[in-house]
Amino acid sequence: MAQDDGNQGAQQQPEQRGITIHTQYVKDLSFENPNAPQVYVNMKESPSAQVAIDVQGIRLQENTYEVVLNAEIKATVQDQTAFVIELKYGGLVTLSGEISDEQRETVLLIEVPRYLFPFARNVISDATREGGFPPLLINPVDFTRLYRDQKARQTDATQQQANGNGQQA
Repeated sequence: MAQDDGNQGAQQQPEQRGITIHTQYVKDLSFENPNAPQVYVNMKESPSAQVAIDVQGIRLQENTYEVVLNAEIKATVQDQTAFVIELKYGGLVTLSGEISDEQRETVLLIEVPRYLFPFARNVISDATREGGFPPLLINPVDFTRLYRDQKARQTDATQQQANGNGQQA
């Protein structure tokens, strides 16, 4: 009897949610060194870099998604472009268990990028080193803040569009 009660309790528990990352990959990588070799002659310090990060989640099948971490980096030395990197680093992901649309979005745009980021950071570091520059170790990214900022921009754009549609030309 006690065994039956345990099985009934187990059946009533909600299914656990899970993330399975099947594979990670460089989807697109571009390294441009437009001012070589002169940039090396003038380089007396490490380049200063501006980094822009963005994340996309694309549904492929019912519970399978591609999450792409986009990084654009422009580095300068004494007002001269040292290098430009564009990286699209992807992950093929399956989500399992009961999950709401809002939870799915946060998992795809916050949690999965946290897993992918160290690997993308390594690709960027290797590319800058192979390009003849000191390895660029970009700072960790607050994907929660990035997600909130992205949602705020979408809300603002929707409101502006609604206001613009109501006005007469």
